[in-house]
Amino acid sequence: MSSTMDQSNASTTQIVRPARSFQGSVTVPGDKSISHRYGMLAGLAEGTTRLSNFSTGADPHSTLSCMEALGAKVEKDGTSIEVTGVAGSFQQPAADLDCGNSGSTMRMLAGLVAPHPHVFTMIGDHSLTMRPMERIRKPLSAMGARIDLVDGHAPMTIHGGPLKAIDFETPIPSAQVKTAVLFAGLQAEGTTSLSEAVRTRDHSEHALKAFGATLTRTGDRLSIAGGQKLKAVEATVPGDISSAAFFLCAALLFPDSNLVLDSLGMNPTRAALLDVITTLGGKIKVLMVEEHHGETIGTIQVNRSTDGLRGAEITGALSAQLIDELPVLAAIAPYTRDGVVIRDAKELRIKESDRIALIVKNLKAMGAEVTELEDGMIVPGNQQLHGAEIDSGSDHRIAMAFAIAALRASSENVIHGAEAAAISFPEFFTFLEELSKR
Repeated sequence: MSSTMDQSNASTTQIVRPARSFQGSVTVPGDKSISHRYGMLAGLAEGTTRLSNFSTGADPHSTLSCMEALGAKVEKDGTSIEVTGVAGSFQQPAADLDCGNSGSTMRMLAGLVAPHPHVFTMIGDHSLTMRPMERIRKPLSAMGARIDLVDGHAPMTIHGGPLKAIDFETPIPSAQVKTAVLFAGLQAEGTTSLSEAVRTRDHSEHALKAFGATLTRTGDRLSIAGGQKLKAVEATVPGDISSAAFFLCAALLFPDSNLVLDSLGMNPTRAALLDVITTLGGKIKVLMVEEHHGETIGTIQVNRSTDGLRGAEITGALSAQLIDELPVLAAIAPYTRDGVVIRDAKELRIKESDRIALIVKNLKAMGAEVTELEDGMIVPGNQQLHGAEIDSGSDHRIAMAFAIAALRASSENVIHGAEAAAISFPEFFTFLEELSKR
């Protein structure tokens, strides 16, 4: 693992040559979203939690570093992690909590630490300081926390203390906001409830239950009673479907592709991607499926249908569910027959970069026709792309998305800022080379 990380960090550019097919079997790294949540709850819990297949991405390791600063003990052995928790009482950190590039760390951790009687200042890299944090401050302030931001952004200083339960309606679909409220509610006085108009990924609910908390769901309303204690667990983190998305899309580009993904997380709130892959013309066969701590893990085989690549329209709730996968779906859109329309995805503009602007810029650099919208884009089908200089904007998903688009281009692409892939998937370029047949 580490040699791959060293290799990807050695150069900021990566050349990706066209391929003639995409075949092989691969196990993608542990799910980032689940790794974050398991790492945080393990840090708060009583006892030593053992996690296997923990994410190799930089972001969840920012979470682990923060847990250490709060008094938890963390031991790493490759992708196996042991976290000895603080049994419900975080300590005053000696320095700022550095969240690196991870919005997930900053937003969810805010809810976890707010009930503790200390002052916590959370910082991050330049990209993270540009991302909106007001959405976290509002519900936590309503619970009684005092949170200082700079014009709605990090650094974030939390003056922690006792919190009281609230009844909260999430104004935007955000699993991170939901999680912050649930983590705070777990430690607040009374029963906190929240409702979401659009159902977001439910990893936090499963993780809380795994660590011994009780939650109830009635329709679109979740409730969690305060004062619950967490106990350590042993768990395996499923493979990250957002990382697998790149290879799923690569398999769609070639008529004779054959891809097997082992130990993949197939949580229903994340599996919308598999539905879109099928809509586009992918054939997915589930070879094995089982459940661990509420999370579905399976092995799937992916081929392209004989009809070739159709198009898709991704709007409304589907855009929210696929927010992490939209860059790669957009990057392969020119190769579809009918094109791809993406709407209701304005959230893409406030990720690690303005992803809408960067996708459009790079597609045009490769020779594609594309129309930029305020909340998405229209990419016509039946286009042939050529090699180009790709600007990743130091955004991991942009770097990886255009490495996939490059596989069907007429000449090689040069990806600038390719080392950004290590944020979520350090092994990406190594695996890509192994699966691309030339």
